[in-house]
Amino acid sequence: MDQTTHPTTEEGTIQVLLVEDDERLARLTSRYLQEHGILVTVARTGPEGLAEASRHAYDVLLLDLMLPGRDGMEVCRELRTRSDVPIIMVTARGEEADRVLGLESGADDYLAKPYSSRELLARIRAHVRRARGRSGPSSQPIQVGKLSLDPRSLSATLDGKSLPLTSYEFGLLRVLAERAGRVLSREQLLDLVKGNAEEVFDRSVDVHIFRIRQKIEEDPRNPKLLKTVRGAGYMLATGDEA
Repeated sequence: MDQTTHPTTEEGTIQVLLVEDDERLARLTSRYLQEHGILVTVARTGPEGLAEASRHAYDVLLLDLMLPGRDGMEVCRELRTRSDVPIIMVTARGEEADRVLGLESGADDYLAKPYSSRELLARIRAHVRRARGRSGPSSQPIQVGKLSLDPRSLSATLDGKSLPLTSYEFGLLRVLAERAGRVLSREQLLDLVKGNAEEVFDRSVDVHIFRIRQKIEEDPRNPKLLKTVRGAGYMLATGDEA
């Protein structure tokens, strides 16, 4: 594994973990990114990538799909149980079905090979801006379609009508709204909401989702806003999807 020296990095420097088994591509990508001020660590297998991502807090993870040991989908799913690091899948598998599967596995972005180095750099910087902008609990209002949440007052409205949410329901809906359009597993939701001890078991998420649907859906049995993605988790639809 090719690794930078993490403790000497300056504040504001972008640090990227590239998980790629193609040695030539990894070398060229690393060189280009480093020429633009980004520190790159390269892991060449799925297990190496998981281990390195656990050792150090990277700003972005670039993840190939076809990896020795464990494929990119597996790596992405496991990382999402314990980390919210932006993940960009970089792979030769660019069919729509592959992109959808990658995004539903927890990736934030998907770039098909061959790709433009300039586009990759731009996407890395965009994800870092968004991630750093939401570091820590934001107090800014959140708007998703007709749904509005105010973190300061723990209040929510839908189409201007107040929603009678408990504090835990608000926290769960807030996490989903901050990541609207992205599928979150039960484990991710529990980790992000960090509820009370009696709430920390996965089926409690289903119960709270059911109660939230009773309050935001016209037909809770056929939800249009808070959707279930079979085998993956839950997703709050964006304004365009709802």
